[in-house]
Amino acid sequence: MQPSKLRRQIAWQAARLMYSREESEYYRAKMKAARAIHKGWVKPADLPSNAEIRDQIQTFAMIHEGERQTETLRDMRIEALRMMHLLRRFHPRIIGSVLTGHIRHGSDIDLHVFSDSVESIRGELEYNGIVSDLEEKRIVKQGERQLYRHLYIQDRHKFELTVYPTNKLNFAFKSSITGKTIERKSIAQFEQMLELEYPSIVLTDELEEAAERVDRFQVYLSLLLPMENVKQSPRYHPEGDALYHSLQVFDLACDALPYDEEFLLAALLHDVGKAIDPYDHVLAGLEALQGLITPRTQWLIANHMEVHKIQDRTIGARAHRRLRENESYDELILLGECDRHGRVSGVETTELEDALEYIREISDSFSA
Repeated sequence: MQPSKLRRQIAWQAARLMYSREESEYYRAKMKAARAIHKGWVKPADLPSNAEIRDQIQTFAMIHEGERQTETLRDMRIEALRMMHLLRRFHPRIIGSVLTGHIRHGSDIDLHVFSDSVESIRGELEYNGIVSDLEEKRIVKQGERQLYRHLYIQDRHKFELTVYPTNKLNFAFKSSITGKTIERKSIAQFEQMLELEYPSIVLTDELEEAAERVDRFQVYLSLLLPMENVKQSPRYHPEGDALYHSLQVFDLACDALPYDEEFLLAALLHDVGKAIDPYDHVLAGLEALQGLITPRTQWLIANHMEVHKIQDRTIGARAHRRLRENESYDELILLGECDRHGRVSGVETTELEDALEYIREISDSFSA
């Protein structure tokens, strides 16, 4: 039997809500779509299944992302396999849209990992230079209270690792979309699938290339996190530690030039060297960021201390003229103003991960 016209309309509207990230849960998207399309009561037979909505989401992705989606899927699958190899001793299983091919812009790479110690997994990730965020959820399911642990990783692609105890390794998990047993694959099974789907692929070469690709945002995070322990002179920085100051500067920069990625990075990263060499934090920071920022961002960071001399009228005429000749001089002055005003005690700031995610989204949007 063909689904009713109303059911197809609801599926389409729910898919649009989820594709645009206005909703993240199938049930909420389905009910919101039903209320928008049909003001009265909707018969259960006219409500689409999660699978129908998922298929519509895939249609949206093909329309809006086209061939780029195919390239992205291949890239995400290689990244998934790389992560699975890193976490081999935790029996990783790939599930979800990257396995099935139902990805869209912003999709996560979903893995199940098995260990009786979530910290051992985090330690393995940290050893490989990967920062993770732990989220614990207590959910009552079938009358039983269960604890779910998720590790979120923001690398070149987003990862969500669901951590289960080792005795769940052979458990048959059910899909919330289809109600059937979740499709999942081990490393060996996933490699076999990739070799069949991409006949020309050489997995060892692909994995080596993937390992050499550095996610610059992970490096930024690793440089920024230690700044929380850098205590500054209360005379010049009454606000406290260097990270809190940098986040204030970022927020002010975001208010001024919200879509200038290079300027925002300069604001956020201008003091990272303080956690490396407090006696020459500018040079130390630039060395740590070499190859990870543009020449413009580098110039802004390199000269941000000169703005204080300009404001205090202690800079030499020749040095000032050299700065004025640069096309980003106005942004340099603005960065200095943000730096000077980002020193307020008790002000609420953007979270560090949110700040990096905001810049990443700008980068993705303008490189798409």
